[in-house]
Amino acid sequence: MTGESNSAPTGRPAVVLLSGGLDSTTVLAVAKREGYTPHAMTFRYGQRHSVEIEAARRVASAMGVVHHVVVDIDLRQWGGSALTADVAVPKDRDVDQTANEIPVTYVPARNTIFLSFALAWAEVLGADAIFIGVNALDYSGYPDCRPEYVAAFEHMANLATAAGVQGTSRLRIHAPLQHLTKAQIVALGHSLGVDYSLTTSCYDPAADGTACGHCDACQLRLRGFADAGARDPIAYAS
Repeated sequence: MTGESNSAPTGRPAVVLLSGGLDSTTVLAVAKREGYTPHAMTFRYGQRHSVEIEAARRVASAMGVVHHVVVDIDLRQWGGSALTADVAVPKDRDVDQTANEIPVTYVPARNTIFLSFALAWAEVLGADAIFIGVNALDYSGYPDCRPEYVAAFEHMANLATAAGVQGTSRLRIHAPLQHLTKAQIVALGHSLGVDYSLTTSCYDPAADGTACGHCDACQLRLRGFADAGARDPIAYAS
């Protein structure tokens, strides 16, 4: 695990899961707006789109994150996803139908793993808030992005931590984008001054980080910017 500190704390600590993508970057901005001092956590888990780690570093630095850690977990050991195994990433699917099935880009238990690490860090920091950029409208059909999943994890977290058992504080999982469309997320980010040129969303980028423009993540992102009447500032292969 690596980490970096950019500034002194100014408000209540919160752990923000930061992938370097559009959603998590917007969530980071929301956490700051709500007065939290963000401690960002990024994962190097063997994902084929590892360029997102550098994007997360750029975002954390530009947005004044007090402490940014990159955690190493090798989920390639068992694969099970097009993002962690030698499986083709689907391209040019109908994104309006993606929520009706669980695609091969789903990484088994990924958000549970990520939130568990975030929970441990929150305990150490004395934080009562974890922010995650899951979305249940314009998303890829992942089961661990649903509102009932987030509520269940929050309930478990308060059963599993010292603060929860002792009643000294109650941890909350903040998922402020859960019921927003991608267009609404883009508009929210722009209202908060988010620089989306620092981000990346592509599941299958070129070696130089250029987005493919055809995977589910790219299509959802591009449609979000278009519907918001805005230009996506990142580079696409086509």
